[in-house]
Amino acid sequence: MNFTELIETNGKIVNKKKGDHIFVQGSSNTSIYFIKSGLLKAYYITEEGKEFVKSFLLTNDVIGSLSSAYKGESCSFSLVCLEDSNLVEIPFSVIYSHCKTDHLIANSMIELLLNFSMKKEKREFEFLCMSAEDRYRKLEMDSPRILESVTQNDLARYLGVTPVGLSRIKKRVRL
Repeated sequence: MNFTELIETNGKIVNKKKGDHIFVQGSSNTSIYFIKSGLLKAYYITEEGKEFVKSFLLTNDVIGSLSSAYKGESCSFSLVCLEDSNLVEIPFSVIYSHCKTDHLIANSMIELLLNFSMKKEKREFEFLCMSAEDRYRKLEMDSPRILESVTQNDLARYLGVTPVGLSRIKKRVRL
């Protein structure tokens, strides 16, 4: 069995409406989600109620709270649909148990986890080594759909600036 067959056989289709949460920070969730269509936002809320956007997810992206799915801890972030979305949900335990006996599945999982890790590494580099304006320009080049589809407040939270700061960046970029 290959990884796609495992997902199709053991996963279940989940259709969510705009505004529906897949899971919320502090809850438990033991699944991994494969996005078939839609747009989702992963975000953190501080104790003071301030929101930080971790990432936006599009078709063919994969997400889950590995701390919750593997370790049984609470989800450290929330996942909400910004558009009507179609996902495939599969329990992490199913993937993990198949990885122990099937090298093809294990290799696919290694690739998946490497992609997770590289995405996180890229995001850290952008936040630590690039200006907000440079992050905006990169997002504009790499993911114009996100710029077209998310609110200015969410975009500002993703870039780590205020909405006013984002307006200034957009004016400079247009010049």
